[in-house]
Amino acid sequence: MAFSSSSLSHSNQPQLTKFKIALCQITVSSDKKRNIDRARLMIKDAAKMGAKLVVLPEMWNCPYANENFPIYAEDLDNRELSPSFVMLSEVARSEGVTVVGGSIPERCGDRLYNTCCVFGTDGNLIAKHRKIHLFDLTGEVCFKESDTITAGDGPTVVDTDVGRIGIGICHDLRFPELAMLYRQRGSSYASTDLIEFLNCSHRAVDNQLFVATCSPARDSSSGYMIWGHSTLVGPFGEVLATSGHEETTIIAEIDYSMCSLRRDNLPLEEQKRGDIYQFINCTDELNSQE
Repeated sequence: MAFSSSSLSHSNQPQLTKFKIALCQITVSSDKKRNIDRARLMIKDAAKMGAKLVVLPEMWNCPYANENFPIYAEDLDNRELSPSFVMLSEVARSEGVTVVGGSIPERCGDRLYNTCCVFGTDGNLIAKHRKIHLFDLTGEVCFKESDTITAGDGPTVVDTDVGRIGIGICHDLRFPELAMLYRQRGSSYASTDLIEFLNCSHRAVDNQLFVATCSPARDSSSGYMIWGHSTLVGPFGEVLATSGHEETTIIAEIDYSMCSLRRDNLPLEEQKRGDIYQFINCTDELNSQE
């Protein structure tokens, strides 16, 4: 996921310029109710520790496997069939925190999506991001997320009580164009699930923003080995906080003045040679459609 590089939203209402973020690295089991109860408790504990923004990992309510996605999927338009969605909404409201709800399998008609829901401090859904880049891996280890999941068709930027956030899910982080787009639209980049430190640091340094990634905890008995190491990286590319493999909650601080300092000292946007780059300015295209 991503964090705002500005303390102002479109509404020009002042936002927090410094706040605590929590990355909840949950151990995911095959028991959906257990996963939901565990996530609720970790969010509540994070709020008690002063977090204003709480982030969950990718597929926190089910083991990451194609055969599980249809079983654990929720219809987000039907609250009776969406216990994970309802819990996130309720705990965001009760604790007065902004929640980036990792991701869960979403059922929409005959399609499944890998979906992240963002809830405001009033418990209302303020954004929904469907994973854009599906994880298809071939070779000695083969896994094709596209066998069951449909790709989302757009980026997600949302204004919250803690600033502007751009959302990505796991494999989305590998593609620098998305982070560039979020930077141009006034946000930092955040991803549910950590891929690797290198990608995380590159997205932060190249765009001079905060990048937060939240992973499930490692389960050595699982067929898909989770990396763990949820991490917050600052606009200088520095690792501000990170975890190991085990279940834990990281509490760290976001300070937007660090973004301003970095951009003032090294104005990459002014130095960029867009006249010689062969790429499309996605921001201009999006703005022309709005």
